[in-house]
Amino acid sequence: MPDSEDAVATLPEDARDAFKDPIGPVYTEAEQLLSDAGSPVVAVGDVVTYHLVAAGHTPNVAVIDGRTERESVSDEVREGLPPADVSVASAPATVSRALLEALVDAIDADGDTVISVDGEEDLAVVPAVLAAPEGASVVYGQPGEGMVLATVDADLRSRMRELAEQLETDEAFWRLVD
Repeated sequence: MPDSEDAVATLPEDARDAFKDPIGPVYTEAEQLLSDAGSPVVAVGDVVTYHLVAAGHTPNVAVIDGRTERESVSDEVREGLPPADVSVASAPATVSRALLEALVDAIDADGDTVISVDGEEDLAVVPAVLAAPEGASVVYGQPGEGMVLATVDADLRSRMRELAEQLETDEAFWRLVD
C-alpha cells in the first residue's frame, strides 16, 4: 500500500460525512450524462470511465485505481479501460503530491490522459473541480446510485473550496489547485 507521507491532502475521519453527498445531478445513463457534459471531461473512477468509454467518449482525463467500492473491478471493466499514461501512488483517504501534480498536468494537457493510482483515487474529485477550467465536467461514481456530473463554475468551486478546507492540507495542495 502506498505511503501517506507524501500526502498534500488527507481526509480526517470526522469530516468523511461531508464528502458523501453528490455535488451534481446523478445519472444512470452515460449517453444522457455526456449530452449534458461540458468540456473537458475529467472522470474519477474505473466504472465511470468504463461507462463513458463504452458510450463512445474517452474522457480527457481519467483517474483510475482498479477498484470500485473497495473491491477489484471486474475483468470486463478492466479490459474496457484505456491504458494508463501515468502511474502514481496515493494512499486511501489522501491526495498525494504525485497524484495532484499528474492531475493538474493532465487537465492542462492537450491530449487525453489516463492516470493509474496505486492506492485510492476517490479524493481526486476535490482537486479536479478546483483545477479544472470553467465549464469543465468532473464525473465520478456515487455508490449504489450512478454517475455524478459536476459542472465546474464559480458556485461549485466555492462549495468545493469549503469542502477542501475540511481536509488536512499543506501549502502545495493550494498552490497547485489555485
